[in-house]
Amino acid sequence: MIGISDILPPRLERGDTIGLPAPAGPIRDQEQFAAGVRLLKEMGFAVKFDRDIFRRDGYLAGDDARRAAEFNAMWADREVKAMLAVRGGYGSLRMVDGVDMELVRRHPKIIAGFSDITVLLCAIRRATGLVTFHGPTVSTLAAGSRESVEALFATLAAPRPPEPLRAPRLEILAGGSARGRLLGGNLTNLVHLLGTPHELDWQGAIVFLEDVGEAPYRVDRLLTHLKAAGRLNGLAGLLLGSFTDCGATESIWQRVLEIVGDAIPVWANLPVGHGPDNHTLPLGVTVEMDGATGTLRFATPCTSPA
Repeated sequence: MIGISDILPPRLERGDTIGLPAPAGPIRDQEQFAAGVRLLKEMGFAVKFDRDIFRRDGYLAGDDARRAAEFNAMWADREVKAMLAVRGGYGSLRMVDGVDMELVRRHPKIIAGFSDITVLLCAIRRATGLVTFHGPTVSTLAAGSRESVEALFATLAAPRPPEPLRAPRLEILAGGSARGRLLGGNLTNLVHLLGTPHELDWQGAIVFLEDVGEAPYRVDRLLTHLKAAGRLNGLAGLLLGSFTDCGATESIWQRVLEIVGDAIPVWANLPVGHGPDNHTLPLGVTVEMDGATGTLRFATPCTSPA
């Protein structure tokens, strides 16, 4: 971090307007997008998105300048109380330098998403101290489990620390308890942030990782890269979410233990990532890994009064 105090975004309330930016890839399935919008409205929220939301520039939702301008305009819009990314894909790293971080700092609000949006969550957290949220995007919302959808809105509207997270299929690979700041996100994007101004300091943190569509040897390479860069030294704990279409998860768990050993608690099968179970996690808040019960407890609030 850069020595600034934590900033909690104002919590979401029924009737608030949620902005839907497309900072990365284009909308590939308009039905998925429409289903996500319907769900937001059914939950009692209004939505706002740019008229160019369906713009496509190859594998991007328009050029870098368009995506950054859309993001800044939506953040400056006083009617918009929260931002929920349309989808991931690729492109956040190309536009992040165009984000007006001073605007973000002066007018904090909720920003949520996952996958490629990990870049924005980390960059905003690093530059401003704002608590950001790793959770579903608009395009994954309707296909998510009921628990994940409920957790998203419960977390963003919580007047107190979020409810403890108990993973029904949790595997404790290395025992023990830990306390620290919760950081993390998509493994591939976290590795791509190494050496950039947007990388977060993991010292003393509890870090969660997830990924999708990476061959086993590539997951190994990414984990080994983190080890070689020293980023896995000094962690308080490690949480592994879903690794969808990445081969046998047992081999991933084994490689993780080869790298970090059992000096810190390591949990696997957290309901976070590219699947129907994608629990919302606030980046930057203090959490506790309770090894006796396998429960992740949130020690501090992640939002402020609206």
